[in-house]
Amino acid sequence: MIDNSYYSQDVHGPYELYDIGNLELEEGGTIRACNLAYATFGKLNAAKDNAILIPTWYSGTNKIMEQIYIGESHALDPGKYFIVVVNQIGNGLSTSPHNTPPPAGMGNFPHVRIGDDVRAQHKFVTEKFDLKSLALVVGGSMGAQQTYEWGVRYPDMVKRAAPIAGTAKNTIHDSLFTETLVEAITSDPGFNKGFYASSVDVREGMLRHAKMWAVMGWSTEFFQQDRYKALGFSSMSDFIVNFMNGYFSVMDPNDLLCMAWKWQRGDVSRHTGGDLRAALGRIKAKTFVMPMSSDMFFPLSDCQAEWRLIPNAEFRPIQTIDGHLALFGADPSAIGQLDKHLSELLAIEV
Repeated sequence: MIDNSYYSQDVHGPYELYDIGNLELEEGGTIRACNLAYATFGKLNAAKDNAILIPTWYSGTNKIMEQIYIGESHALDPGKYFIVVVNQIGNGLSTSPHNTPPPAGMGNFPHVRIGDDVRAQHKFVTEKFDLKSLALVVGGSMGAQQTYEWGVRYPDMVKRAAPIAGTAKNTIHDSLFTETLVEAITSDPGFNKGFYASSVDVREGMLRHAKMWAVMGWSTEFFQQDRYKALGFSSMSDFIVNFMNGYFSVMDPNDLLCMAWKWQRGDVSRHTGGDLRAALGRIKAKTFVMPMSSDMFFPLSDCQAEWRLIPNAEFRPIQTIDGHLALFGADPSAIGQLDKHLSELLAIEV
């Protein structure tokens, strides 16, 4: 185990932990005493039909969702809804490689799939809050992968779904890029097969990882228009060191690798023998598919191809030059568009 102050109540709180017990994994391992970290906003009504579930993305926690997407001025209004943000396994707050006692932690942490997350989340919301339905499941990037998994695995429970900047089945291109992110970290000699003493030991690998995120996370237009200067950075070097590397360097490498492994293998067609049309055809939720227009991870064409396979779905792309990382909220227009679409989705009777 590693004590990392980044994953603390001071930085990401307030959040609570819920122990779902032992979680048997699709890949054959078991997480014992699996804890899910979560934060709630608003109140559950008497009918228990105003609950919204938000799963987190790669590297993200409940705190960024609270800061960017939740509030009275947003569609996700805690004055109207009971909003539950659940941190995915491996994100550093929920059970993760760095906070799991030996011998199962660090480099020995088992492989987790998106489906494992969603099964764990289902047990959590049904046990903790006695929920029979979710008014909306919404998430970006890996949160979108989990949103699709929810819609396919629990079609009668999910009334509305909003996958943002993500796909139901990862593409070959995105899988290849994720592999390079993994190799950026694991190729650092300090990684020591996952048994480093501190994330500082892997600083060169983490810097390479951050640079690759800069290349693919934003868009060519973002750099052409010097958007990084509008965000307060004086030069490209300043942006890479103090924003991109500053963001990732405090995180645990094994935690990032845990999330990358399941991101790379996200695929709801596991449920239907590889038939994506059959899998997405199971979705009963009113669904808005919302890609980012300049996203190089999950481009419009990939998201549009899946949208056509979902019954009762609408295609609602978000116009932005900030690429995939428009999810971070630096483009107010993108967040405004998301709020507009989510408000319309929540207003639809289902």
